[in-house]
Amino acid sequence: MLTQEELSKLSPLMRQYVSVKEQYPGVILMFRVGDFYEMFFDDAKVVSRELDLVLTGKECGLPERAPMCGVPYHAVDTYIARLIAKGYKVAVCEQTEDPATAKGLVKRDVLRVHTPGTAIESLSLDEGKNNYLACIYKAENGCGLAFADVSTGYLRASFAPSPAGARVIDELSQYDPSEIILNAPAAEDNEISAHINNRTEAFASVLDDEDFAPETVRATIENQFGRTLSDLGLDSPEAAAAVGAIIAYLADTQKQDRLLNITGIEIGSDGQFMSLSAATRRNLELTESVRREKKGSLLWVLDKTGSPMGKRLLRRWIEQPLLNVGAIAGRQNAVEELYADTALRTDLAESLKGLSDIERIMTRAVYGSVNAKELCSLRRAFDAVPDIMAALDGRNSRLLSDIRRRLDPLPDIRELIGSAFVDDPPMTVREGGMIRDGFNSELDELRSLVDGGKGRLAGIEEAEKQRTGIKKLRIGYNRVFGYYIEVTNSFKELVPDNYIRKQTLTNAERYITPELKELESKVLGASERSTSLEYEIFTSVRKKVADAQGRIRRTAGAVAELDVLCSLATAAVQNGYERPVVNDSDSVIIHEGRHAVVEKFSGNAPFVPNDCTLDCRDNRALIITGPNMAGKSTYMRQIALIVIMAQMGSFVPAKSAEIGIVDSVFTRIGASDDLSAGQSTFMTEMTEVSAILENATSRSLIILDEVGRGTSTYDGMSIARAVLEYIADKKRIGAKTLFATHYHELTELEDRIEGVKNYNITVKKRGGEIVFLRRIARGGAPASYGVEVAKLAGLPGSVIASARKILAELEAASGKERVVYSDLERSDAPQVSFTSGAQDDVLAEIRNLDINTLTPIEALSTLAEFRKKLE
Repeated sequence: MLTQEELSKLSPLMRQYVSVKEQYPGVILMFRVGDFYEMFFDDAKVVSRELDLVLTGKECGLPERAPMCGVPYHAVDTYIARLIAKGYKVAVCEQTEDPATAKGLVKRDVLRVHTPGTAIESLSLDEGKNNYLACIYKAENGCGLAFADVSTGYLRASFAPSPAGARVIDELSQYDPSEIILNAPAAEDNEISAHINNRTEAFASVLDDEDFAPETVRATIENQFGRTLSDLGLDSPEAAAAVGAIIAYLADTQKQDRLLNITGIEIGSDGQFMSLSAATRRNLELTESVRREKKGSLLWVLDKTGSPMGKRLLRRWIEQPLLNVGAIAGRQNAVEELYADTALRTDLAESLKGLSDIERIMTRAVYGSVNAKELCSLRRAFDAVPDIMAALDGRNSRLLSDIRRRLDPLPDIRELIGSAFVDDPPMTVREGGMIRDGFNSELDELRSLVDGGKGRLAGIEEAEKQRTGIKKLRIGYNRVFGYYIEVTNSFKELVPDNYIRKQTLTNAERYITPELKELESKVLGASERSTSLEYEIFTSVRKKVADAQGRIRRTAGAVAELDVLCSLATAAVQNGYERPVVNDSDSVIIHEGRHAVVEKFSGNAPFVPNDCTLDCRDNRALIITGPNMAGKSTYMRQIALIVIMAQMGSFVPAKSAEIGIVDSVFTRIGASDDLSAGQSTFMTEMTEVSAILENATSRSLIILDEVGRGTSTYDGMSIARAVLEYIADKKRIGAKTLFATHYHELTELEDRIEGVKNYNITVKKRGGEIVFLRRIARGGAPASYGVEVAKLAGLPGSVIASARKILAELEAASGKERVVYSDLERSDAPQVSFTSGAQDDVLAEIRNLDINTLTPIEALSTLAEFRKKLE
């Protein structure tokens, strides 16, 4: 901070800088000075460090030079993108008057504030992903939530009643915002703040209470939409507070009274989309893998889109599976028609391929930051619309017909852009060269003057050479002197008297003449007016395009939807998917289902398909046993993915499938410490299981993998059993459940609890070796095969041998003692081994033996092994 005395000593330019900077504390100020954006004092030090720029100094009126660094104006977007990617906010202060005509100090003002969640420039955005700004307003009754993507004009609001932590986290997980604004109570909520700090990469800031004041909020929203809160469906004061604050924040950063591209608001409701918790999205790798990459996710498999709008919409469909059977069927009918008609699908894919980002270019047009090159790419995208419309003529699917009706060929806009701009205009809009000849008569006359003047210059040069005899005479130009005649020193004696000397060089002299200055005035005047007129024409065209944003955005939305439907159809054809039956039953019946992602990594090895039958009656809970690495987790995940794919309107990787609407999918898979939140593996597991038990309904699908493994054997098995009993109980939850476990004793629940069924992942054992068959079969697994799996994993032979010996000793010591549930229910039950006696082991193996897979030799060997165990 500078003192008042220091401020008084500053140069006029630096006083202007300090005056603007005071209005934007905590924001890096880029200050336009000529052809550079300059930063001073602490801002300069920060930018120099973060962007590896040279830190220099500038005379400022103080004894010491002001620290300074700068970037050229034509590359500023690149530097801004790098800064906001690091979480900084950047205010861009422009010269608001022409320095050539300004009297005194050039006026300057901030025309835009760039932040991670308010970016609209392509360099700062991922074309395949929405860039969301989130707002969280916490009050006594719950949390209001708002999510906005100003680059596309999207705005959504919802309300989460208390306790709202889990719902807020789920929505943050779904939208994955790059920036979050919130009120103080939300920032002080331990659950919400822990998720923001540990599970997101978003940059968060706390707004003042007055930003959420009811009267301020109401005025902001009504100014934006011209409608009352009740007309908009904003019945929740908390949701309205979040919406009002997010609109005000965006308007302030864009320096607009209203957000011109946000014309509506989507109100979230519980009955619209399937609920997917943050853990579920992470465990199922819906839009990114555990490595935070697209490859390896469901999105990676299904994405065959050709446009940025389609890529973003496909991601949204995956994240928001539908709950309405009619809406799902509408999507399926469209996918099926595209699936069956190869020519139609191919033609549409070709038309959609490489389309420019209509939504985001339109946003830049509305806010005045678009250039002529982007408008030309917009026109090329519109050129594809008539062919798309023709291809969709007479289609059977209602959705495809509706898309056809929403498409607008925009002939007036295409004609305007095509006739106004040259085929390959420059990136800049203030240096001319972008308007086509013949579009504007005044511009054509000015260009003729400039071109004629340049021709006259060449004539004057040749005439002067002839008149003076100076063979190396030439006419040049610079910004200081304008046009001049240059004569080398060896011809100085031949210079005529009417030449007026203007500059002396080492080897030459430069002169002017009255004729040259007169021509200069005409040429330069025409050139400057030509450049100025081009910008005026450009802004006029840009305004006409912006005024058509309603038509253009409807067309962009229709194109995006068609692109997603074509993508789903193409993925179905390429991967052998089939159309599932989706209804309001409580059944999930899958025949020969596959994992959509894992099968893409199988190489030449065929993926082993499996069946599944789940309902809320006799098949509510499937206990799945089998060794590690056999495929239990893959099997459970594939069931969840098939359900999600079906309800988003996609075909599924199965021979056939019947999917009764699932309202939510919950998963508890894998073990990992959340050390940043101070939680162990077991604590993390129990927290997630608790959330599932609290929020699941009878229409949910629950996937639990190895519940209880993070603690002692008895504790773990007791918890696992209690959780399974709670879920399977119709009076409590009664949800469809896949329950993988190594506690083989839990298989006894099939005979004790209605709706519980045992399944296992089959394994073939050959002597000391095992082969994973990847098939799921009725009944419990005969053993865990832990030592055999350890051997497959590459443990040293001596360790494996020692493990076998210890295992044999433990089994021998256990005798025939076996824990049964009546023992567990007695307080004095002894802590004995869970391993069955030899006879029980053999009986279990015989019951689960698949004789169809045995060769005669293997059958004899197996029989001999049974006899040895019994002896």
